[in-house]
Parts: sequence; structure tokens; C-alpha cells
Amino acid sequence: MEKPVNPLIDSFLDMLVAERGATVNTVSAYLNDISHFKKYLIENEVDSKIESCSKDSIANYIKYLSKNGLNPRTATRRLSSLRQFFLFLQSENHRSDNPTNNVDGPRQIKSLPKLLSEEEVEQLFEQANQMVGPEGVRLVCLLEIVYAAGLRVSELISLPNMALSQNQNVLLVRGKGEKERLVPLTSSAIDSINAYREVRHVFLKSNRESKFLFPSRSKEGFLTRRRVGQLLKNLAIASNINPQKVSPHVLRHAFATHLLDHGADLRSLQKMLGHADISTTQIYTHVLSKRLMSVVSSHHPLAKKDYTTNNN
Repeated sequence: MEKPVNPLIDSFLDMLVAERGATVNTVSAYLNDISHFKKYLIENEVDSKIESCSKDSIANYIKYLSKNGLNPRTATRRLSSLRQFFLFLQSENHRSDNPTNNVDGPRQIKSLPKLLSEEEVEQLFEQANQMVGPEGVRLVCLLEIVYAAGLRVSELISLPNMALSQNQNVLLVRGKGEKERLVPLTSSAIDSINAYREVRHVFLKSNRESKFLFPSRSKEGFLTRRRVGQLLKNLAIASNINPQKVSPHVLRHAFATHLLDHGADLRSLQKMLGHADISTTQIYTHVLSKRLMSVVSSHHPLAKKDYTTNNN
């Protein structure tokens, strides 16, 4: 990771680690974004000091990114990084304002995530349940937890062995920024965990106990995200489903979409997915819109009446 040359940037990155539990990758991403803007200021703007730059400089930078063909998602992320940085400067009294306020990000078309239908998910479960031996039991357990709790793959593989709460129906998950959340499990997911625990010892390294629910002989000591991805793609092939459609992330999206489709609300879904901001969860509003349109067309008193307008 590049060493910051500005002490204020250095302090901001230290805050991310100390107060928000940011990972090395997260800190590196913030540093890269801020450094890119700093370089832009030096090369293109009169107010080249990042700590004293103006709102116009921020707006010009966003236009510069769009003009040079940068992916709108990346440009939006860079603006978000700058917002956090200047918010920090403001909170530490290094600035009296936040120059990113009211600066619009680049327009972008939100692409919907890849999605598995409920029928395709059923196919995956049917095929997984046909597998025999400890590998099959573990695969069913992985599938059940991802689809029942909508976990990120990083959360799944690092689950502690004691993640299931004492009342045995809620999973304690440690997500981004070390934030913990409770996610309710289905009875079939709980049954699959109990069945897997009967064979879990098979996956222990040299028969040594592990704190992880899914131990392995890897150097990390737990099942790797790459291995989980391989297992799911192999399962997809066996289920006659395009393996490009199946991944832990796609199953997380399926969990969210199918819940909304059956009546869940966005706020509840936000908590279960571990999204810090409701705007992240709002990508699933296409499901709500479709359902609400169906409700209106089926139940609104005017929906079935045919009105014609005569133009005289």
C-alpha cells in the first residue's frame, strides 16, 4: 500500500482502522481514491492543496472522470471516499465545511444482480441432497446457510463454530467493520447445521479442534472462498444450470429477492443483509415495484374498468 505523504490523509486512514475496524484492503482503496484526486488537483487545479480545495474543484474532478470514460460506479466510489475524508477533516476542525456536499455523482444505470429463480434454487438443493458422505452433508449446510441467511461469502467461511445462538434459531454474524448482527434461520438450515456437525471432524486438520464452523486443511484454517465457489459451480453443472449463474454472491441476491417477492420489507432485509445504508438495499426495489403493480392491477377498483376518452 502506498505511503501517504499528507499527515491529514495519514490521520484519516488511522481513524478508519481504529474506529471503524477497516481492513487493509479497505484502507488501500480509500488511499488510492484520495491520492488520485490529490494528483488531479496538482495537475489541473489552482487550489492544489487537498485540505483546502473548493466545491468547484470536486465537481470539476467528477466531470473529468466522466470525460475520461471512467466507469460510473468507480467514479461514485471515489466521490464517496472524498466525502468521508472531508467529513473527517470537518469533524477534526481542519475545515469548517465539507466541499463534497451537494456535488452530484455521475449518472449511472443500476444493473440488477444475476438472479436464480426459486425453481433453480430448488434444483440445487435437490442435487446437493443426493450427494453422499461428509462432503455432501457439508455442501447442503453451506447452501442452506447462504440461502437462509443471505451471508456474504467472507461471513460464511469465517463463521465460528458457536455462531448458532443458545435458542438455536438465530445466527450471530460478524460482518463488515466487525459489526455483529443476528439473522434468523429456517428450521431446515438448523437441521443441516446439526447434521453437518456430526461429520465436521472429518474436515479438521490433523484432528485438531478449530474455532471455525467450516474448518479445512488450508493454511487459513477454514474453507476458502475460492473453494466454496468451486463447490457451487460444480453443483450447478450437476443440476443442469449454467455455472456462470451460480456463486455465493448470486445466492445472497436470490435470498434477498425471493424474500421481497414473498412480502418482506426493505428495512428488515437491510438488517438481515448487514447493509449500513438503506440505499444499498434499494437495488432490490425492482421486485417490490413488480409486486406492487400486480397488487394494483388485481385489487384497485379502477384497474378493471375500461375508460375511453373522446376527443371532440
